Amino acid sequence: MSQDSTRVEKRPATENTSGRGFLQGEIPPEIKEWNWGAFFLTWIWGIGNKVWISFIAIAPFPIGLAMGIVLGIKGNEWAWQCKKWDSIEHFRHRQRIWIYWGIAAFLAPFVFILGWILIIVGLLGYYGYIRL
Repeated sequence: MSQDSTRVEKRPATENTSGRGFLQGEIPPEIKEWNWGAFFLTWIWGIGNKVWISFIAIAPFPIGLAMGIVLGIKGNEWAWQCKKWDSIEHFRHRQRIWIYWGIAAFLAPFVFILGWILIIVGLLGYYGYIRL
């Protein structure tokens, strides 16, 4: 029995395939997940990650919403393909920051409106127009 028949072929450690272009390169399985940053910030997220197809999200309601959902589903994959990343950890860290900003951008209008409602109700109560 020769030594060659028992040799196990070694594959290189996970190769960084990022930044090879849209729909080019292998996608690491660790990043195939929903991307809240891409869903909430659509075209803004697309500029930061060089995913130019995200500008379709500017289109009117049904198309824009559909593109937001598509970006949520495919955003990580497209961002990995379109921009060069140092590592999977670096990629995940940057996408996590986009998630925080996306959630903040989603919640900000609600907080703003609630604040104005409280100010108006407080002023109406202060001047005696309503009893609190």
